[in-house]
Parts: sequence; structure tokens; C-alpha cells
Amino acid sequence: MSQRKRISLYDTTLRDGCQGEDVSLTLADKLRVAERLDELGFDYVEGGWPGSNPRDEEFFLEAKKLRLRHAQITAFGMTRRAGISASKDLNLRKLVESETPAVTIFGKTWQLHVLEDLRISREENLEVINDSVAYLRRHTGEVIFDAEHFFDGYKDDPEYALGCLKAAADGGASTVVLCDTNGGNLPALIAAATRAAAAVVKAPLGIHCHNDGELAVANSLAAIEAGAVHVQGTINGFGERCGNANMISIIPALELKLGYRTLGPERLRHLTELSHFVYELANLPPRKHQPYVGQSAFAHKGGVHVAAVRKNPLTYEHVDPAAVGNVQRVLISDLAGKANILQKAEQFGVHIDSKDPRIQSVLRQLKELENAGYQYEGAEASFELLMRRAMHGDMRFFRLIGFRVIDETYKGSELPSSEASVAVEFLDGRREQAVAFGNGPVNALDQALRRVLTKEFPQIEAVKLLDYKVRVLPGIGGTAAKVRVLIESGDEHERWGTVGVSHNVVEASWQALVDSIDYKLYTDQKRAQEAGKQAGRKRG
Repeated sequence: MSQRKRISLYDTTLRDGCQGEDVSLTLADKLRVAERLDELGFDYVEGGWPGSNPRDEEFFLEAKKLRLRHAQITAFGMTRRAGISASKDLNLRKLVESETPAVTIFGKTWQLHVLEDLRISREENLEVINDSVAYLRRHTGEVIFDAEHFFDGYKDDPEYALGCLKAAADGGASTVVLCDTNGGNLPALIAAATRAAAAVVKAPLGIHCHNDGELAVANSLAAIEAGAVHVQGTINGFGERCGNANMISIIPALELKLGYRTLGPERLRHLTELSHFVYELANLPPRKHQPYVGQSAFAHKGGVHVAAVRKNPLTYEHVDPAAVGNVQRVLISDLAGKANILQKAEQFGVHIDSKDPRIQSVLRQLKELENAGYQYEGAEASFELLMRRAMHGDMRFFRLIGFRVIDETYKGSELPSSEASVAVEFLDGRREQAVAFGNGPVNALDQALRRVLTKEFPQIEAVKLLDYKVRVLPGIGGTAAKVRVLIESGDEHERWGTVGVSHNVVEASWQALVDSIDYKLYTDQKRAQEAGKQAGRKRG
């Protein structure tokens, strides 16, 4: 392309993605995903459907507190009900009350749904679409219209389907999005229908595809090549049935292959990190064979392939792995080990000189830990502490002497009782011990650790344990299998993730809890040192 066109990125992981089987995100998870998408340069983050459930209601309240720099939080809903005015429709009022900078509503564009689902006339459906968009446009900032089942409607009655788009555009829709809701259409039809829509609709067009025919990415690209300038999808293709269009595949295809502008080269290098981050928060294992970002996406095993890529990676790699934050792997040797770990260090902002003599011990330690089950996507704080300890010496602020956890269930009691005792030694040699009770072993351990440390480090009172996940690691062992614990913590400044791995879930939890406290103390110390340096420069 002689002139790089900007494609608007609309993420619906927090709504459409969460409708996928086995996908569940807590409120804290959703807020972290929204922040990460904003950091990378996504234009819209669809948060959910106001009024549909308490979690979505709370998300929109908490999202107002986020300091987003680029992305617009977007509320989702539907057109008004037939037979009532837009001002009296509860769904539309909830969208307005969400006070998001943009709202998205869907409306019917396939006469099958109009006549047999809504059971209203074709003409009344056009009024519903136009009236709903116009009402929202008067009371909110930006209104995006999702033309549900547009491509099936276009096959059935092109004139009526296009008329629905015009009704939305005439009502003031800022973007009209063409939806392959059943996910079964082919790229040729997608392209033809998009060109037809572009000929009659003045508003910018978008594309929203589902993956029931395993063509959601191809269909999204076909629509953009035919004139769409806005694309919707989810991270890792999460979504109902077979999933939504996978933004992790769409973005590099647009940027690297078709020449459009999306995130830009620098942010594109964080794509693998983003993919794994969302998998980790959803408590799902990353898909190894996922294009662009999967562990096997640039893995070579056959002798002929390995010999060729060592001479020139282009022989068997369609893009540079580093362009999307991934790495080349040679499965029959350890040639990729160092590169893999160095790349991970860069992804998390820890820069290591590969010529530093300490690097070999760092790499050995990281490889051993990863082999033991540690993963640092979603546990950035543990990774940073590990790297800095290896490069700069022990950074711990206290040493564990020992801990004990007792779980008891008393007859007649509805809940079991957990008691934890923790003994630590501070850097000056003093030893302290504390006992605490909790509603479970991890909660009791957390309370005891805080109690023994708060007198020495009162700032840890600000640390909140926001989320806790346990995953049983694959392998033989049954109830004796290893587990990985991921903890999310936060204070008034930030949120951070830490990880622990053990055969014992309490021990794994302890590792993650200690890293969480160490990270808080380390970042506070670093923040104070930076403030001192700035004050010194001002005095100078």
C-alpha cells in the first residue's frame, strides 16, 4: 500500500470472549486486561452489558477509576424493544447511565429474525434501529451499531439488509459494523457484501466475525480489504461456540502482511506477552500451536528445516518471530534456550547484557524453574524479582524461619477453621513470630505474614490480595501432582502478579505471597530512591 491506512481495533474479550466455554474472568482480571489493552494501543475495550449481571455493573464503576490513555471503555446492549419509545427502554437507559465514552448496540438485519424472532414488520424494525441509535447519540458520545446477522441477511434480501445499515447511519451511528454472527460465511461473500455496504453507507464500516467455519480471521481480513476500517474480535479467539475472530492473528496479518497501521512495530512485539497474559488470567493453558504467538509457532524439529533456518530463517518462517514477541525454537537442541529466556526478559522490561558473565547462571536458573512448572506471564513481579536477584544479589527484606498451618473442622460448625503461625528473621537478626486465623489455609497464612511484618514494614497494610488461582500442572502424580499458584496483589499505585510452584498448595501459595510482599517493599524502596535523586538534582 502506498499510504498506510489506520484500522481501528475493538476488543470484546471482556464480553463476547467471556461467553466462551471454560472462559471466566474476575472483576480484577477484567480491569487488568482493560489496562493492558490500553497500554498496547487498542481503540475500544468492550466491558460488558450494563444491567445484565452484578460483575458487569461493578466493572463499569471501577473502570471509571482507570487511568486509560488511549482505549475507550465501551458498554454493550441492544436496540429498544418494539412498541415503546427509546426514552422508556430500560436497556438503553442503562447504556446511558454507564457513562462510557462509547456505546455499542446490536440490531436485527436479517428478515428471518425480524419476522420470526422479534415478530414485527420489516418497516418497524427499521424504525427501531434508527430511533435507538438517534436516542443514544443525543445522550452519549460515540454510538457503534453492530448489524447482527448482516451477511446472512444480505444473502436472503440484499436490499433490506442494506436498508438496515442505512437506518443506523441516518440515526447517527459513528461506525456501522457488519456481523457474521453465525460464523458460517466464506470470504468471497464477506468481501462482496462489504463492498455493497460501502457503496450505500456513508459511515465508516467495521467487521465482526465468528469462527464456526474456522474462517473468522480470513473473513475479517477480506472485509478490511473490501473497505472496512474497524475490526472487532477477542484475544486468543475466545468466544461462544467456536469462538470469535482472533485479534492475535488479525493484528499481525494487517500490520506485517497487508501494510495497514494497527499497534505499530514496537507494541506489536508485545503480542505474545498479551496472548499469554490473558490465558493466564483465564486460568487456561496457552495453545501451543496458535499462529504467531504459540510456543510451537516458530519451532523446528526436522533436520532439513533446522539446517535451513540456521542459514536463513525466511526459509521456513513466514514472519520474524521477534516482530510479534515470539522466539525461534530448535527442538532437537538447546540452541534456542538462551534466546528464549533473553526474549522473555526483554518482554518484561528486564534488560540483560548477553556478554555479562553472570548471564549463564541466570539462564540455568530460569530454565530449571520453567522446567519445574513456573511461568511468568501474569506473574511479572516474580519475574522481575528473580532477574534482579540473580543479577544484583539477594533483595529479600526478611528471611523465613518456618511456618505452620492447621486446618480443623469442628462438629456442628458450618465452616472449617484455619490457623497459621509464621516465624521470620529480619536483616538485623531480630526474630519475630505471629499467629493468625483465617477462613482457609492461604487466608490464615496471609494474615499471619502481615501480622509479623507490619510493625517493621507498615506500608504492607496497603497491599490487597485481589485474586488467587491454582492450576494443577500436567503430568503423572494424581493428588501428588505439582500445582502452580498465581496471586494478584495491589496497592494505591499498581497491581502485580506473583507465582509459586510446589507439590504442596500451601507452600506454593507461600512462595507467591512472599514475592508479593517483597515486590511491594522493593518498589517502595525504588520509588523513594528515585524521589531522592530527583530532589538532589533540583537542589543541584
